[in-house]
Amino acid sequence: MFRATLKSLLARKVRLILSGLAVVLGVMFVSGAFVLTDTLGRSFDAIFADAYEGVDVNVAAKPKIDVGETDGMPVVAEPVPAAVLDRVRAVPGVAEATGVVGVDGARLIGSNGKVVASFGPPQLGENWTGESDLVRLREGRAPQADGEIVINRALATAGKVKVGDRVGVLTLQPKQEFTIVGVFGYSGGRDSIGGANEIMFTTPVAQKLMLGAPDTYSNISVTAADGMSDEALRDAVAAAVGADFEVKTGAQLSEDAAAGMKEALSFFNRILLGFAAVALLVGTFLILNTFSIIVAQRTRELALMRAVGASGRQIIGSVVLEAVAVGLVASVLGLGAGIGIGALLAYLFSTFAGGLTLAGIGVPLSAVVGAFAVGLVITVVAALLPALRASRIPPIAAMQDVATPDRPLTKITVAGAIVTAVGGALLALGLTGNAGGSTLATILGGVLFAFIGVALLTPLISRPVVSLLGAIFAWSVPGKLGRLNSGRNPRRTAITAAALMVGIALVTGVTVILDSAKSSIGGLAQDSLKAELVIAGAQSGPRPPSFDPAVLEKAAAIPGVRLVDGEYGDLAMVGGERTWVAASSDVAALRQIFGAEPTAGDIDRLAPDAMLVSSDTATARGLSVGSKVPVQTSRGEARTYTVTGIYASSQLTNPVVLPAEAARDFTIPQPIQGFIQLAPGTRVADVQPQIEALLADSPEVSVADREAFIEQQTGQLDGLLTMIQILLALAIVIAVLGIINTLALSVLERTRELGLLRAIGLRRAQTMRMITVEAVVISVFGALLGVVVGAGLGAAVVEALRDEGITDLVLPWTQMGIFLGLAAIVGVVAAALPAVRAARINVLGAIAHD
Repeated sequence: MFRATLKSLLARKVRLILSGLAVVLGVMFVSGAFVLTDTLGRSFDAIFADAYEGVDVNVAAKPKIDVGETDGMPVVAEPVPAAVLDRVRAVPGVAEATGVVGVDGARLIGSNGKVVASFGPPQLGENWTGESDLVRLREGRAPQADGEIVINRALATAGKVKVGDRVGVLTLQPKQEFTIVGVFGYSGGRDSIGGANEIMFTTPVAQKLMLGAPDTYSNISVTAADGMSDEALRDAVAAAVGADFEVKTGAQLSEDAAAGMKEALSFFNRILLGFAAVALLVGTFLILNTFSIIVAQRTRELALMRAVGASGRQIIGSVVLEAVAVGLVASVLGLGAGIGIGALLAYLFSTFAGGLTLAGIGVPLSAVVGAFAVGLVITVVAALLPALRASRIPPIAAMQDVATPDRPLTKITVAGAIVTAVGGALLALGLTGNAGGSTLATILGGVLFAFIGVALLTPLISRPVVSLLGAIFAWSVPGKLGRLNSGRNPRRTAITAAALMVGIALVTGVTVILDSAKSSIGGLAQDSLKAELVIAGAQSGPRPPSFDPAVLEKAAAIPGVRLVDGEYGDLAMVGGERTWVAASSDVAALRQIFGAEPTAGDIDRLAPDAMLVSSDTATARGLSVGSKVPVQTSRGEARTYTVTGIYASSQLTNPVVLPAEAARDFTIPQPIQGFIQLAPGTRVADVQPQIEALLADSPEVSVADREAFIEQQTGQLDGLLTMIQILLALAIVIAVLGIINTLALSVLERTRELGLLRAIGLRRAQTMRMITVEAVVISVFGALLGVVVGAGLGAAVVEALRDEGITDLVLPWTQMGIFLGLAAIVGVVAAALPAVRAARINVLGAIAHD
């Protein structure tokens, strides 16, 4: 039986390739994700090991606010007083202790007048502490005067600047001019470490610009004396400086820094694995269809085996063995492709991150195990049902025709109805708000069950829908035959169409959600934002763009300007909870610009020790006018504020508003947005150029009218949608392979039938048109299902997010029409090879085919 299975498998190489290709693509995503994260993880390990190579022990103050990787703010280094440096130097076993300033937030203005952007790596402002084994000057000299800086080679290249150039630098303070007197690099010929842009000042200037206080440091780097271990020195220094400081060895710093980057990478890894799961789901449809057709084509062969003594268990083993062979081949090929994809993505990541030095490409055990586990499991599971059907083939079938009649749809229809009903019930439970605290999870569960239920019901609806779609082509004999062929086997048609449905439904659903979000945000801003001009910039890293507060005062003096409000923002601990807080330069203007309405107290003025809160925040935290709330900002000491006003919550207003004086202790003590309301009759075109002139020294931001600002904010969703569509395109590619596979195997199955049609006068061109009509009908049917299911489930999610501010439901009619049109084109393309094969059938050989 084993030898017979292998011979049968090797005799059908095309079938092996077609059925395994979908698994190859899915496995490629899984193994590629593991290879990527392993490569980047080891790269960051090496980078941070080098960065802390000369550090035996490090002393830093504990941050006041715990800032995460995705919080949109850099971590604030609490200043370490110079007195602590003196205490550290006095600790026995310390050979040398150096006060270091190193803070994210120093941005160089390049030769083109724009800030040199960083898409992830920090932009460090530091003090020059001299050359070392790690850092070497490549050009020029060290900074000696307050107006001098040195920069790393990567920043000099990106900004197209050189030694002797006069450049602008943005820090905690507005733009200041410096002269570049040196360019440095790192051991091993590296231009940067981890793609970071670095600007080094003299120590007093670095303290003033990056820490905001003289005689302070961001950390202290300690070198151990001979014979003193790093761990022993760490414990001694920790005892000397006290509990307000974190004391770690260089190895601990390296591990912590690398762990933070790996945590961010794990999120990216989960995204890739999610799309791999979609690809494998679609691949399962393809493999299930392939093995169903294979079993149908081998009916006589398997029946003969039963007649000569093969048991049902042996028949199952034969089909499963074929699935294992396909899974093994696909896993090996998918692993190889995944290694290549992982290496390519790592290279692109390193280039995008500013020249990250990659460790060697490795293949972790997780990639190998994942590739073979996924490849084998998916293939074998997809082949089990066809294998069970094969085991039930009676020996008498050996004397019947190869083709087998389609089985009743009762069981699968009942199962589909039950699963769909469960999905509908979960959706209803979530949408009516009766799911307790699990509303979103309930809705997503309902979406999943509804998705599966529709897939199970597809065979029931395929025949009438396919017949209706095929009527478009029924004006010719090939069209009629193609329509009948596409509806003759509802199960096969349904499985083939369901593969395409998954990809189209996901793309349509995501498009509905994101377009609805864009419309809701845009509509809310149009209705609530009563400012004709907005000062803002696009955030490309952990630090939002900011501008000189003096711009606000100068803008208010421009003729025709009625109100001006500058908004500062930061993460803070409010009443012991991490909360996004804002500070306003003019709360009375803020109220009018955003149309905020008071629900209690006075929101038109704000004393230095007062705060305003939104109604939602007040309700959630039990606050009222007069409540005392402790607030700890990123810098400075905690302060207690009194709630003097509560305003109606809006998607455009912050939960907490502090007085402008509080912004001095924010991570970024400069406004990040500015809102300008014009007097009636004043033209935007008359005022906007004057505001642009005021922003000449703030190149990170620009001024735009309200419509352009809204488009800029919602445009970020377009980028997200494009990324999702590109990743989901893989699932659609697999679905196209499924159509090609189904048609190709169907042509083999109908060899004799095609020969008879040719014999009674069907020409080659007509044969090709017949196959093409069949493919187009199946493709359009799958796309139509996807569009309907995706729009419906997307609408359900939008309804669930109504309380989150997504109030508009937008159906992308144009894109849905494009999907249907592309499906027809996909059908034509998918039919090309099977149609040519059918047209070239030898008529006499086909008639004699058994």
